[in-house]
Amino acid sequence: MKVIEGRLPGVRLIEPVVHGDHRGFFLESYNRERMVQHGLAMEFVQDNHSLSVEPGVLRGLHYQLTPKAQTKLVRVVAGAIFDVVVDIRKGSSTFGQWEGYELSAENKRQLLVPQGFAHGFCTLVPNTEVLYKVDELYSSQHDRGIRWDDPEIGIQWPIQTPILSDKDKNHPGLLEADNNFVFAKDGI
Repeated sequence: MKVIEGRLPGVRLIEPVVHGDHRGFFLESYNRERMVQHGLAMEFVQDNHSLSVEPGVLRGLHYQLTPKAQTKLVRVVAGAIFDVVVDIRKGSSTFGQWEGYELSAENKRQLLVPQGFAHGFCTLVPNTEVLYKVDELYSSQHDRGIRWDDPEIGIQWPIQTPILSDKDKNHPGLLEADNNFVFAKDGI
């Protein structure tokens, strides 16, 4: 597998080795030993799977507060998304900065979203299925979000009027959001 460092610290784009022939393909979607070799030693405890029927569905920007903060490993098994991460670690030199990646069933890329980052994605085609592993269980008590179109962040989404859940319509902006992530040189 190939691990590409993102512009934001800790964000990684992962390109698995794909073995294909006339029958189709095979790939390792996760191999703990290979992840550890690349310095990515987290223990995943929950897998999540979402289906978005229409293009333009936007989910996010989501995160969980510590001590229930999550690292996510995101991949698309059908369709395509524009996947976004935002640094929400107070005191970080990249606080409030974002980067986006296209993940698709075709390119088979995965995105590692570290703790201390908000995450969201927008579907680009119908019937998009996203799978992601997390290293901490979901906790409704620690679940938080940031407004998808916050001008403080300035994400350049590929759509103007997304399809949002009621919950995602009502998130606060970055500067008003409940956030206990503080930048530390040796971690979050």
